[in-house]
Parts: sequence; structure tokens; C-alpha cells
Amino acid sequence: MDSVNTHIKHDPFASLRFKDFRSYIGMNFFFTFAYQMQTIVIGFYIYQLTKSVFALGMLGLSEAIPAVGIALYGGYIADKSEKRKMLLWIYTGVFLSSAVMYTVTLKSIGPYLHAGWIVPIIDGMIFCNGVARAFFGPATFTVYAHSIPKELYPNGSTWTTSTKRLAYILGPATGGLVYGFAGITAAFYVILFFIVVALILVYFMKEYPAVYKPKENIWFSLREGISFVFKTRMMLGAMSLDLFSVFFGGVVALLPAFANTILKVGAEGLGIMRAIFSIGSVATMLIMSRYSPMNRPWRNLLIAVTGFGISIICFGLSRNFYLTLFFLFSQGSFDSISVIIRGSIMQLLTPDQMRGRVSAVSSMFIGSSNELGDFESGTAASILGLVPAVIFGGCVTLVVVTVTYFKTKNLLQLSIDDIDSSDITGHL
Repeated sequence: MDSVNTHIKHDPFASLRFKDFRSYIGMNFFFTFAYQMQTIVIGFYIYQLTKSVFALGMLGLSEAIPAVGIALYGGYIADKSEKRKMLLWIYTGVFLSSAVMYTVTLKSIGPYLHAGWIVPIIDGMIFCNGVARAFFGPATFTVYAHSIPKELYPNGSTWTTSTKRLAYILGPATGGLVYGFAGITAAFYVILFFIVVALILVYFMKEYPAVYKPKENIWFSLREGISFVFKTRMMLGAMSLDLFSVFFGGVVALLPAFANTILKVGAEGLGIMRAIFSIGSVATMLIMSRYSPMNRPWRNLLIAVTGFGISIICFGLSRNFYLTLFFLFSQGSFDSISVIIRGSIMQLLTPDQMRGRVSAVSSMFIGSSNELGDFESGTAASILGLVPAVIFGGCVTLVVVTVTYFKTKNLLQLSIDDIDSSDITGHL
């Protein structure tokens, strides 16, 4: 694409003026909305059916194993395949797995299937979704890179992440309401409808042919992608910051305990606490569409993660509900800034022929950090106590930022143009 002029570059809606980018964020929003809605609906259904928290855990495990286990292969296939056709196959597969889950949950079918059959069938379909997820991330990473000019990557990252976070808020809420008032069948009608909408948006996108034609075997190709990430210090640093800050600093798993034990605000307060983080994230991203954090991206990334860590510590110390909401809001705000910067850095530093494999490595870093972070939070809280565990996580986050700062001082003054220049990429 040709370079954009200065006026468009500073236009907060610049990315939205490109047809394929509008289709991209549209299909991302509707698919994420449907997927998050399905997660809530299936979780409710399985627990009502089995009264087993272990069965709920198996849902997550069924998806995580293929999503992480074959992520690198998904990146390899994305690099050597046409992306539009790949996304059409992925969405079709998810639609079919959702249709199977819809069928086994029908009241006319359910009585003929014992819970011993329904649960494994649903776990199997969730496993299939995990396989789709392994291919989805690398494919969309490449589509994003070619849907707008490089100059608009930060602006595009803002719109992409804010719409996705909005789907994370609206999807579960819609799923719970529709399930509660109209039942699981009506909920699946909505889910299937929005998957079809996402599929249609992909259909109207242009083709994105492969730019990578591997001459070596698959193992060489995979090693090439991993090696690139570990040799590119800014990229590796951004991934590591995200991984360790979420792993040690995540507090979402402990919110029910804080709501009941520390703040005594009940389920209603817990719902507000769960929502306020995403609200802070979306609000900040909308501001970032106008005021980009990419003037000194590495410096601003370290500042954002530092703010995230301090907010965690303050959250752990707070005994006032409204003050706690403020610190959760600020966590979401700082997290959104780091997501925008990391996403832009990843796009700028990744060569076209390696986007799928680099995205796959990133998903292995980032994709499992939330689940592992929940496990770490629960384990630390059982050993140290609830409040000390949160403070410990915030302190570890600050230590990680401090170590990263001293190891990457030479990157602090780099501008986005410096990062994008071909002569510096190899030295980061």
C-alpha cells in the first residue's frame, strides 16, 4: 500500500477508512462475541448437568491442549496458505462444532443422551475449537498486516483491541441473559447467527496469498520462526513482559474471594468488579485512538506495565469498594496501553513471510498466560494468604519491569519510525 499522508495518519478513524480493515474488525468482533457467549452458555449448561467443577475445568483443558500444542504448526500453515480461504475453513469448522453442541443440548435430543455421552461430545467439540484457535491467530495476524498501511498499525491496533474487548464484555453478558430468560436453544440461535455474520464478512474480503514458499522441511521452518523471535530483543522483551505481568499480576481468579471476604459486597459487587477492568480497557483504547502511545513505544510500554504492577499492589491493600473499583479500572487502562504497543511492535518487526510462525510463538507466550496466571494466583493465595499473594504478584511485576529496564536502556528513546526502519530491526 502507498504511504498515507500526514492528515490521515493522525486521523483517529484512519484505519476504518479501509474496506478490508472494516471487514477484519467486524469479523473479529462478531466471532469473539459469539465465542465468548458460547463459553458462558456451555459452562452454565455443563455445571447444571453435572454439578461438577472438574467438568468445567475439563472444558478449558480441552481447548487449551490443541490451541497451544499445535500453535507452531498453525503458524507454519498460515505462512504458506491463502489467508481468506483459511479463515473460511476455520469459521466453517467452528460453526459445525457449535451446531453439534446445539443439537445435543436440544430438549428433544437430550433425554435420549445420558450425561455420560453429552459431556464427552461437548468436550470433543471444544477440542475442535481449540484446533481452530491454533490456526485462527496466525491467519488473522497476517490479514491485519495487509489490511492497512504500516503507518496506521498503532491506530489499527487500538480499534482491533477495543472492539475485541467490547466483545469480551457484551458476549458473556448476552449469553447469560439469553440463557436465563429464553433457554439454551435460543442462546445457540444467537451464537450460530453471529458466527455466520463473521463468515460472510470474511467472504467479502480480498484474497491474501502466501508470500512464503518453504524450500526446507517443516522443522526447519518452525525453528526459523522461533529463532527470529528469540533474536529480536524488543519483540522477545514485549512478549516476556506480558507473560510475566499477567502470570504473577493477574487478580481475576481471586475477585470472588475479595468480594466475599475482604469487601463483603456479594455477587452484585463481584459482577461490577469483573466488568470494571474491561470498561477501563475499552475507555482507554478509545482515547488511544486519538492520542497514540507510539511516540516512544518501549518507554511507554515499561511505564504502562509499571502502572499495572502498582495498581495491583494498591488493589490488594484497598478495603474500600469504590477505591478498589478505581484500581481495577486503572489495571484495565494500563493493560490496554501495553496491548496496543505490543501489538504494534509485533506487526512492525515481523517480516511478511514469517507472520504466521511469529504469531504462533506469541500465542504460546501469551495465549496460556491467563490460565496459568489463575493457577498461580490460587496457589499463591493458598500458601501466602489472599492479600499477601496479590501484593507479591504486584511486586514481582515491578521487579520484572526493573530488570527489563536495565537490560533494554538503549531502546527507550526509539520512535516508531526507528523501529520500522530496516537497518535497526536486526539489532533490536
